[in-house]
Amino acid sequence: MAAEKLEFHEMGLDERLIEAIAKLNWAQPTLIQEKAIPLALEGKDLLARARTGSGKTAAYAIPIIEHLLNTKKSTCEQAVRALVLVPTKELGQQVQQMIRQLTAYCTWDVRVADVSGQADISAQRPILMEKPDIVIGTPSRVLLHVEQHTLSLCTSLEMLVIDEADLLFSFGFENDLKNLLGHLPKIYQAFLMSATFNEDVQALKELVLHNPVVLKLQESQLPDSSQLTQYRINCEEEEKFLLIYTLLKLSLIRGKTIIFVNSIDKCYRLKLFLEQFSIASCVLNSELPIHSRCHIINQFSRGFYDYIIATDEHDLTNASSTDEMKKKKSHGKRAKGKDNEYGVSRGIDFQNLSNVINFDVPLTVESYIHRVGRTARVDNQGTALTFVSHKELPLLQQVEEALTGENMDCALKPYRFHIEEIEGFRYRCKDAMRSVTKQSIKEARLKEIKQELLNSEKLKTYFEDNPRDFQLLRHDRPLHPAIVKPHLKNVPDYLIPKTLRGIANPFISKRKRWRSKFSKNNQQKKIKVYKKQNPLKNFTLTRRKKRKTKEKPAEP
Repeated sequence: MAAEKLEFHEMGLDERLIEAIAKLNWAQPTLIQEKAIPLALEGKDLLARARTGSGKTAAYAIPIIEHLLNTKKSTCEQAVRALVLVPTKELGQQVQQMIRQLTAYCTWDVRVADVSGQADISAQRPILMEKPDIVIGTPSRVLLHVEQHTLSLCTSLEMLVIDEADLLFSFGFENDLKNLLGHLPKIYQAFLMSATFNEDVQALKELVLHNPVVLKLQESQLPDSSQLTQYRINCEEEEKFLLIYTLLKLSLIRGKTIIFVNSIDKCYRLKLFLEQFSIASCVLNSELPIHSRCHIINQFSRGFYDYIIATDEHDLTNASSTDEMKKKKSHGKRAKGKDNEYGVSRGIDFQNLSNVINFDVPLTVESYIHRVGRTARVDNQGTALTFVSHKELPLLQQVEEALTGENMDCALKPYRFHIEEIEGFRYRCKDAMRSVTKQSIKEARLKEIKQELLNSEKLKTYFEDNPRDFQLLRHDRPLHPAIVKPHLKNVPDYLIPKTLRGIANPFISKRKRWRSKFSKNNQQKKIKVYKKQNPLKNFTLTRRKKRKTKEKPAEP
Protein backbone atom coordinates (compact mmCIF):
# COMPACT_ATOMS: atom_id res chain seq x y z
CA MET A 1 0.00 0.00 0.00
CA ALA A 2 1.44 3.37 -1.09
CA ALA A 3 2.22 5.91 1.60
CA GLU A 4 0.05 9.00 1.76
CA LYS A 5 1.53 12.15 0.27
CA LEU A 6 2.74 14.76 2.77
CA GLU A 7 1.02 18.14 2.43
CA PHE A 8 2.55 21.56 3.09
CA HIS A 9 0.46 22.21 6.20
CA GLU A 10 1.70 18.90 7.67
CA MET A 11 5.39 19.93 7.53
CA GLY A 12 5.22 22.24 10.55
CA LEU A 13 5.81 25.43 8.54
CA ASP A 14 5.13 28.97 9.73
CA GLU A 15 1.59 30.20 9.10
CA ARG A 16 2.88 33.08 6.98
CA LEU A 17 4.68 30.61 4.72
CA ILE A 18 1.55 28.46 4.40
CA GLU A 19 -0.45 31.57 3.47
CA ALA A 20 2.10 32.55 0.79
CA ILE A 21 2.06 29.01 -0.64
CA ALA A 22 -1.74 29.12 -0.80
CA LYS A 23 -1.54 32.44 -2.65
CA LEU A 24 0.72 30.77 -5.25
CA ASN A 25 -2.02 28.12 -5.76
CA TRP A 26 0.27 25.20 -4.93
CA ALA A 27 -2.23 22.50 -4.07
CA GLN A 28 0.37 19.94 -2.97
CA PRO A 29 4.17 19.61 -2.97
CA THR A 30 6.06 18.07 -5.88
CA LEU A 31 8.09 14.91 -5.36
CA ILE A 32 11.37 16.76 -4.70
CA GLN A 33 9.62 19.19 -2.31
CA GLU A 34 7.92 16.37 -0.40
CA LYS A 35 11.23 14.53 0.12
CA ALA A 36 13.66 17.44 0.57
CA ILE A 37 11.80 19.93 2.81
CA PRO A 38 11.36 17.66 5.89
CA LEU A 39 15.02 16.55 5.71
CA ALA A 40 16.22 20.14 5.33
CA LEU A 41 14.11 21.25 8.30
CA GLU A 42 15.91 18.61 10.38
CA GLY A 43 19.22 20.36 9.57
CA LYS A 44 20.67 17.73 7.22
CA ASP A 45 22.85 18.41 4.18
CA LEU A 46 21.20 17.45 0.90
CA LEU A 47 22.39 16.33 -2.51
CA ALA A 48 19.24 16.29 -4.65
CA ARG A 49 18.78 15.37 -8.28
CA ALA A 50 15.47 16.17 -9.93
CA ARG A 51 14.48 17.03 -13.46
CA THR A 52 14.13 20.60 -14.64
CA GLY A 53 10.80 22.20 -13.77
CA SER A 54 10.17 19.90 -10.79
CA GLY A 55 10.18 22.66 -8.15
CA LYS A 56 13.80 22.52 -6.89
CA THR A 57 13.90 26.25 -6.11
CA ALA A 58 11.02 26.06 -3.64
CA ALA A 59 12.48 22.82 -2.21
CA TYR A 60 15.41 24.76 -0.72
CA ALA A 61 13.81 28.22 -0.41
CA ILE A 62 11.06 27.07 1.97
CA PRO A 63 13.47 25.50 4.55
CA ILE A 64 15.71 28.59 4.40
CA ILE A 65 12.80 30.96 5.08
CA GLU A 66 11.48 28.71 7.87
CA HIS A 67 14.94 28.63 9.50
CA LEU A 68 15.27 32.42 9.31
CA LEU A 69 11.83 33.00 10.83
CA ASN A 70 12.69 30.68 13.74
CA THR A 71 16.10 32.31 14.24
CA LYS A 72 14.62 35.82 14.40
CA LYS A 73 12.40 34.76 17.30
CA SER A 74 15.48 34.42 19.52
CA THR A 75 17.85 37.04 18.12
CA CYS A 76 17.45 40.57 16.79
CA GLU A 77 20.91 40.85 15.20
CA GLN A 78 20.75 41.43 11.44
CA ALA A 79 23.27 39.33 9.44
CA VAL A 80 23.70 37.40 6.19
CA ARG A 81 22.66 33.88 7.17
CA ALA A 82 21.95 32.24 3.79
CA LEU A 83 23.86 32.29 0.50
CA VAL A 84 22.46 30.98 -2.80
CA LEU A 85 24.97 30.48 -5.63
CA VAL A 86 23.63 30.30 -9.20
CA PRO A 87 25.43 29.86 -12.55
CA THR A 88 23.51 32.55 -14.49
CA LYS A 89 22.20 36.02 -13.80
CA GLU A 90 18.76 35.21 -15.19
CA LEU A 91 18.44 32.32 -12.72
CA GLY A 92 19.55 34.63 -9.90
CA GLN A 93 16.70 37.03 -10.59
CA GLN A 94 14.24 34.14 -10.80
CA VAL A 95 15.36 32.77 -7.41
CA GLN A 96 14.99 36.24 -5.89
CA GLN A 97 11.47 36.53 -7.30
CA MET A 98 10.51 33.12 -5.91
CA ILE A 99 11.81 33.96 -2.41
CA ARG A 100 9.98 37.28 -2.42
CA GLN A 101 6.74 35.51 -3.34
CA LEU A 102 7.24 33.04 -0.47
CA THR A 103 7.99 35.89 1.95
CA ALA A 104 5.04 38.04 0.84
CA TYR A 105 3.55 37.94 4.36
CA CYS A 106 6.86 38.32 6.24
CA THR A 107 8.66 40.95 4.16
CA TRP A 108 10.04 42.89 7.14
CA ASP A 109 11.36 39.73 8.78
CA VAL A 110 13.22 38.29 5.76
CA ARG A 111 15.30 40.47 3.44
CA VAL A 112 16.75 39.16 0.16
CA ALA A 113 19.32 40.71 -2.21
CA ASP A 114 20.41 39.59 -5.68
CA VAL A 115 23.96 40.67 -6.59
CA SER A 116 24.29 38.52 -9.72
CA GLY A 117 23.47 41.37 -12.13
CA GLN A 118 25.85 43.55 -14.09
CA ALA A 119 25.42 46.55 -11.82
CA ASP A 120 28.58 48.24 -10.61
CA ILE A 121 30.07 47.01 -7.32
CA SER A 122 29.68 50.47 -5.81
CA ALA A 123 25.96 50.43 -6.67
CA GLN A 124 25.49 47.10 -4.85
CA ARG A 125 27.45 48.18 -1.77
CA PRO A 126 24.53 50.05 -0.06
CA ILE A 127 22.31 46.97 -0.45
CA LEU A 128 24.87 44.72 1.26
CA MET A 129 25.52 47.26 3.99
CA GLU A 130 21.96 46.58 5.23
CA LYS A 131 23.01 42.91 5.75
CA PRO A 132 20.17 41.11 3.98
CA ASP A 133 19.23 37.69 5.37
CA ILE A 134 19.63 35.97 1.98
CA VAL A 135 22.20 36.86 -0.67
CA ILE A 136 21.90 35.47 -4.22
CA GLY A 137 24.69 35.70 -6.79
CA THR A 138 27.14 34.01 -9.10
CA PRO A 139 30.36 32.72 -7.44
CA SER A 140 32.51 35.33 -9.20
CA ARG A 141 30.36 38.29 -8.09
CA VAL A 142 30.01 37.06 -4.49
CA LEU A 143 33.78 36.46 -4.27
CA LEU A 144 34.43 39.98 -5.56
CA HIS A 145 32.26 41.45 -2.80
CA VAL A 146 33.98 39.30 -0.16
CA GLU A 147 37.45 40.36 -1.32
CA GLN A 148 36.44 44.04 -1.29
CA HIS A 149 35.00 43.61 2.23
CA THR A 150 31.49 44.67 1.20
CA LEU A 151 30.18 41.23 2.21
CA SER A 152 31.19 39.21 5.27
CA LEU A 153 30.29 35.52 5.50
CA CYS A 154 32.94 34.01 7.77
CA THR A 155 30.98 34.36 11.02
CA SER A 156 27.28 34.70 10.23
CA LEU A 157 26.60 32.24 7.40
CA GLU A 158 24.41 29.30 8.42
CA MET A 159 23.04 27.92 5.12
CA LEU A 160 24.59 27.50 1.66
CA VAL A 161 22.78 26.51 -1.54
CA ILE A 162 24.40 25.71 -4.89
CA ASP A 163 21.65 25.67 -7.51
CA GLU A 164 22.20 23.91 -10.86
CA ALA A 165 25.42 22.52 -9.41
CA ASP A 166 26.30 20.57 -12.56
CA LEU A 167 26.67 23.85 -14.49
CA LEU A 168 28.97 25.79 -12.17
CA PHE A 169 32.24 24.22 -13.30
CA SER A 170 31.23 24.21 -16.97
CA PHE A 171 30.53 27.96 -16.72
CA GLY A 172 34.09 28.54 -15.51
CA PHE A 173 33.34 29.10 -11.81
CA GLU A 174 35.58 26.32 -10.46
CA ASN A 175 38.42 28.53 -9.18
CA ASP A 176 36.05 31.25 -7.91
CA LEU A 177 34.00 28.70 -6.01
CA LYS A 178 37.04 27.09 -4.39
CA ASN A 179 38.36 30.50 -3.33
CA LEU A 180 34.95 31.49 -1.99
CA LEU A 181 34.67 28.35 0.16
CA GLY A 182 37.83 29.49 1.97
CA HIS A 183 35.94 32.56 3.23
CA LEU A 184 33.03 30.55 4.66
CA PRO A 185 32.74 29.20 8.23
CA LYS A 186 33.61 25.58 8.92
CA ILE A 187 30.08 24.59 9.99
CA TYR A 188 26.99 25.35 7.91
CA GLN A 189 24.08 23.48 6.34
CA ALA A 190 24.47 22.98 2.58
CA PHE A 191 22.23 21.97 -0.32
CA LEU A 192 23.38 20.89 -3.78
CA MET A 193 20.54 20.95 -6.33
CA SER A 194 21.17 19.51 -9.77
CA ALA A 195 19.41 17.97 -12.78
CA THR A 196 22.23 15.46 -13.36
CA PHE A 197 24.94 13.73 -11.31
CA ASN A 198 28.25 14.15 -13.14
CA GLU A 199 31.90 14.34 -12.10
CA ASP A 200 31.61 18.06 -11.28
CA VAL A 201 28.74 17.39 -8.86
CA GLN A 202 30.76 14.63 -7.16
CA ALA A 203 33.69 17.04 -6.77
CA LEU A 204 31.39 19.67 -5.25
CA LYS A 205 29.91 17.06 -2.92
CA GLU A 206 33.34 16.41 -1.40
CA LEU A 207 34.10 20.13 -1.09
CA VAL A 208 30.81 21.37 0.37
CA LEU A 209 28.70 18.64 1.97
CA HIS A 210 29.11 16.81 5.28
CA ASN A 211 27.42 13.38 5.52
CA PRO A 212 24.67 14.40 3.07
CA VAL A 213 21.38 12.67 2.34
CA VAL A 214 21.35 11.82 -1.36
CA LEU A 215 17.96 12.21 -3.05
CA LYS A 216 18.15 10.55 -6.44
CA LEU A 217 14.51 10.51 -7.38
CA GLN A 218 13.42 7.69 -9.65
CA GLU A 219 11.99 9.76 -12.47
CA SER A 220 12.94 10.47 -16.06
CA GLN A 221 14.66 13.74 -16.96
CA LEU A 222 11.60 14.76 -19.02
CA PRO A 223 7.87 14.32 -18.33
CA ASP A 224 6.08 11.35 -19.92
CA SER A 225 4.04 11.49 -23.12
CA SER A 226 0.81 12.30 -21.25
CA GLN A 227 2.29 15.72 -20.32
CA LEU A 228 4.98 16.39 -22.93
CA THR A 229 4.54 15.50 -26.60
CA GLN A 230 7.76 15.41 -28.65
CA TYR A 231 7.77 15.53 -32.45
CA ARG A 232 10.40 15.64 -35.19
CA ILE A 233 10.23 16.76 -38.82
CA ASN A 234 12.84 15.64 -41.35
CA CYS A 235 13.64 18.52 -43.70
CA GLU A 236 16.57 20.26 -45.34
CA GLU A 237 18.08 23.52 -44.07
CA GLU A 238 16.20 25.78 -46.51
CA GLU A 239 12.93 23.99 -45.81
CA LYS A 240 13.21 24.90 -42.12
CA PHE A 241 12.36 28.52 -42.95
CA LEU A 242 9.44 27.35 -45.11
CA LEU A 243 8.16 25.20 -42.24
CA ILE A 244 8.46 27.85 -39.52
CA TYR A 245 6.68 30.36 -41.77
CA THR A 246 3.79 27.94 -42.42
CA LEU A 247 3.43 26.87 -38.79
CA LEU A 248 3.38 30.42 -37.41
CA LYS A 249 1.59 32.27 -40.23
CA LEU A 250 -1.26 29.76 -40.43
CA SER A 251 -1.36 29.41 -36.61
CA LEU A 252 -0.86 25.65 -36.80
CA ILE A 253 1.15 26.05 -33.58
CA ARG A 254 -0.60 28.21 -31.01
CA GLY A 255 0.43 29.61 -27.66
CA LYS A 256 3.68 31.04 -26.34
CA THR A 257 6.66 29.53 -28.14
CA ILE A 258 10.45 29.57 -27.80
CA ILE A 259 12.44 28.86 -30.96
CA PHE A 260 16.00 27.66 -30.23
CA VAL A 261 18.83 28.11 -32.73
CA ASN A 262 22.55 27.40 -32.49
CA SER A 263 24.04 30.84 -33.23
CA ILE A 264 23.37 34.55 -32.75
CA ASP A 265 23.55 35.21 -36.50
CA LYS A 266 20.76 32.72 -37.12
CA CYS A 267 18.74 34.42 -34.34
CA TYR A 268 18.64 37.67 -36.30
CA ARG A 269 18.37 35.93 -39.65
CA LEU A 270 15.21 34.18 -38.48
CA LYS A 271 13.82 37.35 -36.88
CA LEU A 272 14.36 39.38 -40.08
CA PHE A 273 12.83 36.55 -42.12
CA LEU A 274 9.68 36.51 -39.96
CA GLU A 275 9.48 40.32 -40.15
CA GLN A 276 8.88 40.00 -43.89
CA PHE A 277 5.55 38.37 -43.09
CA SER A 278 4.62 40.69 -40.17
CA ILE A 279 5.26 37.97 -37.57
CA ALA A 280 6.62 39.79 -34.50
CA SER A 281 9.30 38.07 -32.41
CA CYS A 282 12.08 39.08 -30.03
CA VAL A 283 15.67 37.86 -29.77
CA LEU A 284 17.26 36.62 -26.55
CA ASN A 285 21.01 36.01 -26.52
CA SER A 286 24.23 36.72 -24.65
CA GLU A 287 24.96 40.01 -26.46
CA LEU A 288 22.03 41.82 -24.84
CA PRO A 289 22.47 43.51 -21.43
CA ILE A 290 21.27 41.60 -18.37
CA HIS A 291 18.51 44.14 -17.62
CA SER A 292 17.09 43.72 -21.12
CA ARG A 293 17.29 39.93 -20.98
CA CYS A 294 15.46 39.77 -17.66
CA HIS A 295 12.92 42.32 -18.93
CA ILE A 296 12.27 40.17 -22.03
CA ILE A 297 11.80 37.03 -19.90
CA ASN A 298 9.48 38.86 -17.50
CA GLN A 299 7.30 40.35 -20.23
CA PHE A 300 7.19 37.07 -22.14
CA SER A 301 5.94 35.29 -19.01
CA ARG A 302 3.28 37.99 -18.60
CA GLY A 303 2.02 37.54 -22.16
CA PHE A 304 3.48 40.59 -23.94
CA TYR A 305 5.16 38.43 -26.59
CA ASP A 306 4.22 35.17 -28.31
CA TYR A 307 7.55 34.18 -29.87
CA ILE A 308 11.13 34.30 -28.56
CA ILE A 309 14.13 33.28 -30.67
CA ALA A 310 16.86 32.16 -28.26
CA THR A 311 20.32 30.62 -28.21
CA ASP A 312 22.03 28.41 -25.65
CA GLU A 313 25.54 29.25 -26.76
CA HIS A 314 27.24 28.28 -23.52
CA ASP A 315 26.35 24.65 -24.09
CA LEU A 316 27.73 24.96 -27.59
CA THR A 317 31.07 26.39 -26.50
CA ASN A 318 31.56 23.49 -24.11
CA ALA A 319 30.44 20.85 -26.60
CA SER A 320 33.97 20.21 -27.82
CA SER A 321 37.41 21.18 -26.64
CA THR A 322 38.53 21.99 -30.19
CA ASP A 323 35.95 24.73 -30.56
CA GLU A 324 37.03 26.14 -27.20
CA MET A 325 40.66 26.29 -28.29
CA LYS A 326 39.70 28.07 -31.50
CA LYS A 327 37.74 30.67 -29.55
CA LYS A 328 40.69 31.32 -27.25
CA LYS A 329 42.94 31.92 -30.23
CA SER A 330 40.49 34.17 -32.05
CA HIS A 331 39.34 36.22 -29.07
CA GLY A 332 38.24 39.37 -30.86
CA LYS A 333 35.86 42.23 -30.24
CA ARG A 334 32.87 40.07 -30.97
CA ALA A 335 33.70 37.60 -28.24
CA LYS A 336 34.14 40.38 -25.71
CA GLY A 337 30.56 41.50 -26.23
CA LYS A 338 29.13 38.18 -25.04
CA ASP A 339 28.13 37.54 -21.47
CA ASN A 340 29.74 34.38 -20.10
CA GLU A 341 27.12 34.16 -17.35
CA TYR A 342 24.21 33.97 -19.81
CA GLY A 343 21.84 31.01 -19.84
CA VAL A 344 18.35 30.57 -21.26
CA SER A 345 17.90 26.86 -21.85
CA ARG A 346 18.67 25.95 -18.23
CA GLY A 347 16.99 26.90 -14.96
CA ILE A 348 14.76 29.71 -16.27
CA ASP A 349 11.04 29.24 -15.67
CA PHE A 350 9.05 30.59 -18.64
CA GLN A 351 5.52 30.59 -17.28
CA ASN A 352 2.73 28.98 -19.35
CA LEU A 353 5.07 28.12 -22.21
CA SER A 354 3.14 25.95 -24.67
CA ASN A 355 5.76 25.02 -27.27
CA VAL A 356 9.50 24.63 -27.78
CA ILE A 357 10.76 24.49 -31.37
CA ASN A 358 14.31 23.29 -31.99
CA PHE A 359 15.02 25.08 -35.27
CA ASP A 360 18.51 23.56 -35.02
CA VAL A 361 19.13 20.21 -33.36
CA PRO A 362 21.16 20.82 -30.15
CA LEU A 363 24.72 19.51 -30.17
CA THR A 364 24.38 17.53 -26.92
CA VAL A 365 21.71 15.41 -25.27
CA GLU A 366 21.89 17.60 -22.15
CA SER A 367 21.18 20.69 -24.22
CA TYR A 368 18.11 19.02 -25.74
CA ILE A 369 16.80 18.10 -22.29
CA HIS A 370 17.38 21.62 -20.97
CA ARG A 371 15.67 23.21 -23.99
CA VAL A 372 12.63 20.96 -23.97
CA GLY A 373 12.47 21.24 -20.18
CA ARG A 374 11.32 24.88 -20.51
CA THR A 375 7.82 23.59 -21.34
CA ALA A 376 5.54 21.05 -19.59
CA ARG A 377 6.68 22.30 -16.19
CA VAL A 378 4.95 21.17 -12.98
CA ASP A 379 1.47 20.04 -14.16
CA ASN A 380 1.23 22.03 -17.42
CA GLN A 381 1.02 20.46 -20.87
CA GLY A 382 3.70 21.12 -23.49
CA THR A 383 4.85 20.31 -27.01
CA ALA A 384 8.38 20.04 -28.41
CA LEU A 385 9.06 20.07 -32.15
CA THR A 386 12.52 19.48 -33.67
CA PHE A 387 13.53 20.28 -37.25
CA VAL A 388 16.11 17.74 -38.44
CA SER A 389 18.22 18.14 -41.58
CA HIS A 390 20.20 15.33 -43.19
CA LYS A 391 23.44 16.49 -41.51
CA GLU A 392 21.80 16.54 -38.08
CA LEU A 393 20.54 12.94 -38.13
CA PRO A 394 23.50 11.62 -36.02
CA LEU A 395 22.74 14.24 -33.32
CA LEU A 396 19.08 13.26 -33.29
CA GLN A 397 20.03 9.60 -33.00
CA GLN A 398 22.03 10.35 -29.84
CA VAL A 399 19.04 12.17 -28.33
CA GLU A 400 16.61 9.36 -29.16
CA GLU A 401 18.93 6.69 -27.76
CA ALA A 402 19.31 8.61 -24.49
CA LEU A 403 15.58 9.25 -24.11
CA THR A 404 14.38 5.75 -25.04
CA GLY A 405 16.95 4.33 -22.61
CA GLU A 406 15.12 6.12 -19.78
CA ASN A 407 11.51 5.85 -20.89
CA MET A 408 9.92 4.51 -24.06
CA ASP A 409 7.30 7.28 -23.89
CA CYS A 410 10.01 9.92 -24.43
CA ALA A 411 10.73 8.89 -28.04
CA LEU A 412 10.26 11.60 -30.68
CA LYS A 413 7.23 10.94 -32.86
CA PRO A 414 7.19 11.89 -36.57
CA TYR A 415 5.10 15.01 -37.11
CA ARG A 416 2.53 14.26 -39.80
CA PHE A 417 3.29 17.10 -42.14
CA HIS A 418 4.02 16.76 -45.87
CA ILE A 419 6.30 19.36 -47.44
CA GLU A 420 4.55 18.86 -50.79
CA GLU A 421 1.38 20.44 -49.39
CA ILE A 422 3.05 23.81 -48.80
CA GLU A 423 4.95 24.09 -52.09
CA GLY A 424 2.83 27.15 -52.88
CA PHE A 425 4.62 29.09 -50.12
CA ARG A 426 8.14 28.20 -51.29
CA TYR A 427 8.42 31.09 -53.75
CA ARG A 428 7.30 33.56 -51.05
CA CYS A 429 9.93 32.27 -48.62
CA LYS A 430 12.67 32.49 -51.24
CA ASP A 431 11.56 36.03 -52.06
CA ALA A 432 11.80 36.96 -48.35
CA MET A 433 15.20 35.32 -47.88
CA ARG A 434 16.71 37.45 -50.69
CA SER A 435 16.21 40.51 -48.48
CA VAL A 436 17.93 38.92 -45.45
CA THR A 437 21.59 39.43 -46.35
CA LYS A 438 24.72 39.22 -44.19
CA GLN A 439 24.89 43.00 -44.12
CA SER A 440 21.29 43.32 -42.93
CA ILE A 441 21.95 40.76 -40.17
CA LYS A 442 25.01 42.72 -39.05
CA GLU A 443 23.06 45.99 -39.03
CA ALA A 444 20.23 44.39 -37.09
CA ARG A 445 22.60 43.15 -34.39
CA LEU A 446 24.24 46.55 -34.01
CA LYS A 447 20.91 48.39 -34.01
CA GLU A 448 19.38 46.22 -31.28
CA ILE A 449 22.48 46.31 -29.07
CA LYS A 450 22.63 50.12 -29.27
CA GLN A 451 18.93 50.39 -28.54
CA GLU A 452 19.09 48.03 -25.56
CA LEU A 453 22.13 49.80 -24.11
CA LEU A 454 20.31 53.12 -24.41
CA ASN A 455 17.20 51.78 -22.72
CA SER A 456 18.98 49.98 -19.89
CA GLU A 457 21.70 52.49 -18.95
CA LYS A 458 21.04 56.07 -20.05
CA LEU A 459 17.29 55.93 -19.39
CA LYS A 460 17.53 53.89 -16.20
CA THR A 461 16.65 56.78 -13.89
CA TYR A 462 13.83 57.87 -16.20
CA PHE A 463 12.25 54.42 -16.14
CA GLU A 464 12.55 54.31 -12.35
CA ASP A 465 10.47 57.48 -12.15
CA ASN A 466 8.10 56.32 -14.95
CA PRO A 467 7.50 52.58 -14.54
CA ARG A 468 4.53 52.70 -16.92
CA ASP A 469 6.81 53.74 -19.80
CA PHE A 470 9.13 50.85 -18.94
CA GLN A 471 6.18 48.45 -19.23
CA LEU A 472 5.40 49.87 -22.67
CA LEU A 473 8.94 49.17 -23.87
CA ARG A 474 8.60 46.35 -26.39
CA HIS A 475 11.38 44.07 -27.58
CA ASP A 476 9.50 42.51 -30.50
CA ARG A 477 9.38 45.65 -32.62
CA PRO A 478 10.67 45.20 -36.18
CA LEU A 479 14.31 46.09 -36.84
CA HIS A 480 13.73 46.68 -40.59
CA PRO A 481 17.31 46.68 -41.88
CA ALA A 482 16.00 44.33 -44.58
CA ILE A 483 13.59 45.47 -47.30
CA VAL A 484 10.05 44.54 -46.24
CA LYS A 485 7.70 43.79 -49.13
CA PRO A 486 4.05 44.61 -48.33
CA HIS A 487 2.57 41.86 -50.49
CA LEU A 488 4.10 39.18 -48.25
CA LYS A 489 2.05 40.19 -45.20
CA ASN A 490 -1.19 38.54 -46.31
CA VAL A 491 -1.85 34.91 -47.19
CA PRO A 492 -4.07 34.41 -50.27
CA ASP A 493 -6.71 31.74 -49.81
CA TYR A 494 -5.67 29.88 -52.93
CA LEU A 495 -2.21 29.22 -51.46
CA ILE A 496 -3.53 27.49 -48.33
CA PRO A 497 -3.53 23.71 -48.92
CA LYS A 498 -6.95 22.07 -49.00
CA THR A 499 -6.01 19.74 -46.15
CA LEU A 500 -5.18 22.74 -43.90
CA ARG A 501 -8.10 25.05 -44.72
CA GLY A 502 -10.23 23.60 -41.95
CA ILE A 503 -7.64 24.19 -39.20
CA ALA A 504 -5.50 27.04 -40.55
CA ASN A 505 -6.00 30.50 -39.10
CA PRO A 506 -3.82 33.02 -41.00
CA PHE A 507 -1.83 35.20 -38.61
CA ILE A 508 -3.40 38.67 -38.17
CA SER A 509 -2.33 40.85 -35.27
CA LYS A 510 -5.00 42.03 -32.83
CA ARG A 511 -4.22 45.63 -33.59
CA LYS A 512 -4.71 45.16 -37.33
CA ARG A 513 -7.88 43.14 -36.79
CA TRP A 514 -9.32 45.97 -34.67
CA ARG A 515 -8.13 48.58 -37.17
CA SER A 516 -9.69 46.79 -40.14
CA LYS A 517 -12.99 46.38 -38.28
CA PHE A 518 -12.96 50.05 -37.21
CA SER A 519 -12.14 51.31 -40.72
CA LYS A 520 -14.85 49.09 -42.22
CA ASN A 521 -17.49 50.55 -39.88
CA ASN A 522 -16.34 54.10 -40.64
CA GLN A 523 -16.45 53.43 -44.37
CA GLN A 524 -20.03 52.18 -44.15
CA LYS A 525 -21.02 55.28 -42.16
CA LYS A 526 -19.39 57.58 -44.75
CA ILE A 527 -21.26 55.84 -47.56
CA LYS A 528 -24.63 56.35 -45.81
CA VAL A 529 -23.93 60.07 -45.18
CA TYR A 530 -22.79 60.56 -48.79
CA LYS A 531 -25.95 58.97 -50.13
CA LYS A 532 -28.13 61.27 -48.01
CA GLN A 533 -26.32 64.42 -49.15
CA ASN A 534 -26.11 63.56 -52.87
CA PRO A 535 -29.55 63.78 -54.58
CA LEU A 536 -28.33 61.69 -57.47
CA LYS A 537 -27.55 58.87 -55.05
CA ASN A 538 -30.58 59.44 -52.81
CA PHE A 539 -33.55 59.15 -55.17
CA THR A 540 -35.33 55.89 -55.80
CA LEU A 541 -36.74 54.87 -59.14
CA THR A 542 -40.32 53.61 -59.17
CA ARG A 543 -41.89 52.22 -62.27
CA ARG A 544 -45.52 52.94 -63.17
CA LYS A 545 -47.75 50.00 -63.63
CA LYS A 546 -49.11 49.72 -67.16
CA ARG A 547 -52.88 49.86 -67.46
CA LYS A 548 -54.51 46.85 -68.90
CA THR A 549 -56.45 47.76 -72.10
CA LYS A 550 -59.32 45.67 -73.30
CA GLU A 551 -58.60 43.98 -76.54
CA LYS A 552 -60.86 45.14 -79.37
CA PRO A 553 -62.70 42.43 -81.25
CA ALA A 554 -61.32 41.82 -84.67
CA GLU A 555 -63.32 43.35 -87.54
CA PRO A 556 -65.03 40.93 -89.82
